[in-house]
This record gives sequence, C-alpha cells and structure tokens, in this order.
Amino acid sequence: NKQWYQRRVAITAGGFTKKVNKQVKKTSYAQSSQIRAIRKKMVDIMTKEVNTEDLKSFVVKLIPDSIGKDIEKECADIYPLKDVHIRKVKVLKKPKFDVSKLMDLHGEIGGAVDESGEAITGGAGEFIEPEIQDAV
Repeated sequence: NKQWYQRRVAITAGGFTKKVNKQVKKTSYAQSSQIRAIRKKMVDIMTKEVNTEDLKSFVVKLIPDSIGKDIEKECADIYPLKDVHIRKVKVLKKPKFDVSKLMDLHGEIGGAVDESGEAITGGAGEFIEPEIQDAV
C-alpha cells in the first residue's frame, strides 16, 4: 500500500565547478555541452531516487545529503563538481486525508482522562461540564 505523492525536486548546481589539480586559473567554467550533460545526469539520478522510494525514505535520504554526493560522483567524469545540494523539494499533489490510516500510524485514540488517570466515559460527542472549584 504505497502512498502516492507527486513531487517536484529542484537542485542547485550553477557555479559549483571545482578546480582540477595543478590549475593556475582561479576560475573554472564548464562548456555548455558539459553543463547540458551534467543537468541531464542530475535529472536522471533525481528521477530514479524519487520514483524508487516512498516519501518517508526519500526524506531520510535528503537529510544527510547522500543524493548530492551521488550526483557529484556520477558527474565527475563529465566535469568535477563541488557543493551539490538539494535546495527544494515541492509536493505537487497529496493523497486524500484518511483518518483510519492516521490512527493506524499513531495507535488508538487516547480520549479524555480525569486527574486520577482514568478514562472519562460519556456519549459520543457529549460535552462534560467541569466541576466548579471553590478556590483557585
């Protein structure tokens, strides 16, 4: 019973090319064909990660930024990159809210309890007036 979510993932990559060894120049620019190839590989990796994982495990992968490291490794043969991070994950479409699934995740309904810790029983939706206190 996989939850379906439509996700849109945006990543930062502009200006994060790495200098190669023994490079004298301060700047290092990738050619436009290399940029297109890097962008295509990023999209492929992100699509694979989003489609193979459910939302919980996808979020767990986002926290240590392991997807950004995968992108750096995969794109190293095109042009060396550094500081590749996932900047934004946007959920486009959510499944309809189901109370029974939420209760399955969080357990039974706790209900109201009195000071001794015993459950207060009453009719369904019935309001119970609290006792009037003498002093506060």
